[in-house]
Amino acid sequence: MKGTHKHYKWEVLALLWMAYLLNQADRQVFNTVLPAIRDSLGIGDTEVGMIATVFNLCYAFMVPLGGLAGDRLSRKWVTTIAILFWSVATMFTGLATGVVMLILLRSVATGGGEAFFGPANYSLLGQYHTDTRARAMSIHQTSYYVGVILAGWLAGHIADKLGWEYSFIIFGAAGVVWGIVMAIRLKDKKEIAGQAGNDEITGNGEKIVKGGEACHSRPDRESKPGIFDGFKTVFTTPTALILTIGFSGFIFVITGYMTWVPAFLQEEFGQSQAAAGFNSMFWTYLAAFLGVLLAGTLSDKIAIRDRKVRMVIQGVGLILGAAFLFFVNGGMTLWLIYLCFAGWGFFRAFFDANIYTVLYDVTPARLHASCSSALITTGFAVGALAPVILGAMKESMGSLSATFPVLGAVWIVCGILMLIVSRTHYQKDYDKINK
Repeated sequence: MKGTHKHYKWEVLALLWMAYLLNQADRQVFNTVLPAIRDSLGIGDTEVGMIATVFNLCYAFMVPLGGLAGDRLSRKWVTTIAILFWSVATMFTGLATGVVMLILLRSVATGGGEAFFGPANYSLLGQYHTDTRARAMSIHQTSYYVGVILAGWLAGHIADKLGWEYSFIIFGAAGVVWGIVMAIRLKDKKEIAGQAGNDEITGNGEKIVKGGEACHSRPDRESKPGIFDGFKTVFTTPTALILTIGFSGFIFVITGYMTWVPAFLQEEFGQSQAAAGFNSMFWTYLAAFLGVLLAGTLSDKIAIRDRKVRMVIQGVGLILGAAFLFFVNGGMTLWLIYLCFAGWGFFRAFFDANIYTVLYDVTPARLHASCSSALITTGFAVGALAPVILGAMKESMGSLSATFPVLGAVWIVCGILMLIVSRTHYQKDYDKINK
């Protein structure tokens, strides 16, 4: 049974990998068909940016509830119901006929559904993978890259052939199917622990199971987390706080990039929706796919000797990735544009690979979902401003080219902060949790 347990943790990774792929694909569908929605509904760039902004704000402020649910309820059912909820909402987004319906369906329903997925998804994966955590998180992160590449190309192709509405309908239907698969195959950690006969913490973090029998709860598991416990922990732990600030800058840049770069290629280079959707994501995330596997492997190997290297890798990734954004403009040749996309994507993966590994290193295990929700809430609340800010800058300047150096500067500041705190606080914060 122990071997089965070891094997099943990789099945959990596979199930959550596909769910996260559909999660990110769902978001990228909107970005890919954004110009078609704008033209079909007769709305401006600022209004389109506002739809994306409201989506991210709804997502951000619903995440604490998702974190609370992830720490108190079955993580299997939180993730499964979340994917079913947002997938149905995505299908109905294809029926939207105006800005109000897009905001309600895209922002409130879809954003709210996705908010419950993230914290439970990462904490469930972290429960199954301990000594392989950074590697598993890195492999899991590749689904993000595959998802946005797939959605970038396929959603654009569907929109070109059938109309933008069908892009939402088809991707939403795929999510419903996968939600059913997860309901059948995914299990909470406590179910596997009981079957394996080993000492384990339950999926909800309430009991220890030994030989299939419930033992007394550990002292740090007795009280259920409150909705603000994750925020208190994150904001009073220096490493977690700076990680959250870095994550906020990270999401701000990525949200702005992913919302507007497909439109940049369509308007500056005359590409079709399918071509712009593919090229805006393929070069970036092909490089990121390679980068995240490299960063995750290095992080696990070097962290055995020096744990703070995880945060150092993140800071270096932000600074080096930012350098490529300063060169992107409409006057470059396409191949140089793609090279900048790839360089940015490769180094952004250094941050991706270590986000939750760093967070879980310096926060209590019983609050992992709640701390994840605090990180995500803060990051997406800040990142939500990017689409409307860039949309307004685009309208006033007539081009997106001037916005790329601004995005690069944000990452440089965040990267420097990460490097400083990795040296001054990381080991101290880790020692407090792992006395």
